[in-house]
Amino acid sequence: MNDRFSAAYARRLRCVCEHIERHQDEPLTLEALSRMAHSSPFHFHRQFTAWSGQPLYRYIQWLRLRRASWRLAFNPQDKVIDIALDAGFQNPESFTRAFKTAFGKSPRQFRQTPDWLDWHQRIPKQVFQEQHVMDVKIVDVPRIQVAMLTHRGHPDLVNASAAKFIEWRRTTGLSPVVGSQTFGIAWHDPQSTPPAEFRFDICGSVSQAVPENAFGVVNSEIPAGRCAVVRHQGALDTLSDSVWFLFREWLPGSGETPRDFPVYFQYLNFVHEVAEHELLTDIYLPLV
Repeated sequence: MNDRFSAAYARRLRCVCEHIERHQDEPLTLEALSRMAHSSPFHFHRQFTAWSGQPLYRYIQWLRLRRASWRLAFNPQDKVIDIALDAGFQNPESFTRAFKTAFGKSPRQFRQTPDWLDWHQRIPKQVFQEQHVMDVKIVDVPRIQVAMLTHRGHPDLVNASAAKFIEWRRTTGLSPVVGSQTFGIAWHDPQSTPPAEFRFDICGSVSQAVPENAFGVVNSEIPAGRCAVVRHQGALDTLSDSVWFLFREWLPGSGETPRDFPVYFQYLNFVHEVAEHELLTDIYLPLV
């Protein structure tokens, strides 16, 4: 297969994956998806398995269970039966069986004590996002007073620290999700930093000083200054691709020099509230 046909083949399958991600709560039939790929159902099933490494029905189920796990962990008000139905299961029993097979815990057990290290080891990685040229803007950022919780340790456990920060927000109301900005400061690259040394700060903007508390949330700030900013749309798993676009593609030809402050993210919405393809994250590269 020459490069032109190979690229067209991959592009069709990526379009199918994007359609699945955007329509997880709708019926997704082999016949309809194979038509999108301009293939017969018989051949498409095999093509998809060879390309993605897993059968079509398993890929769809993993996406639905992945989204369900975030809702279980971060949306305590959502009933398990509603999460099951939204994930395409006809009843809670079949959802529980599939969830336990996938994650080794029942939905209720996962909700009570999510094991994010094990979760990351079990969940298939999303590798189908195509990198596009991105629109980079330079902005002047004012000083932002924040409440900050520092995560130290394995990057796969950041979700546990995020849950702790969310609980602090809920119990104090000092940095409410509505009306407050949410940031993540990436001090280390998880690909090149030993897990024990990894640091990531979770922040929420505040208008008053944060008193001492049992959660370990402290007062801090995001300094004022010029930043290159680019908007990433989609799964947080592929956020690093957009960061590297800034460093590898944009920065060398920009004439700009990075400032002595790490890249940071502003989360405009959250994975337990919207579908992954709707996630919006602004990436800030501080400049001199």
